[in-house]
Amino acid sequence: MASKTRPPTHPGEILLKEFLEPLELSQKQLAEHLGWTYPRLNEIVNMHRGVTADSALAFSEAFGMEPEFWLNLQCNWDLWHARKTHLPIKLLKQLKEKKK
Repeated sequence: MASKTRPPTHPGEILLKEFLEPLELSQKQLAEHLGWTYPRLNEIVNMHRGVTADSALAFSEAFGMEPEFWLNLQCNWDLWHARKTHLPIKLLKQLKEKKK
C-alpha cells in the first residue's frame, strides 16, 4: 500500500534515477532517440509534465518494458495529489435512503 503521508515518486524521477543515470544517457540523447524535443522530456524529468499513454509507449519501447509500468507510476502520482484536494462525496445509497 502506498504511503499516505509521502507522495509516490514521480515517473520523471524514476526515468532519471533508474534509467538515464545508470545508462549514462543524457536527456538530450533520449529526446533525440525518441524523436521528441528536449523540453518535452525535460518537463517530465522535472515533474512539470506527466506521462501520457503515448509517452509510456515510447519509454516502454526504448527500454524494452511494459507501458503499464509508466502509466502506473503516473496514476499513483495523480491519485495521491488528487486525494489532497478532493472533497468526499456521499454514497448514492445514502441519497436513496433520504428519499424514503
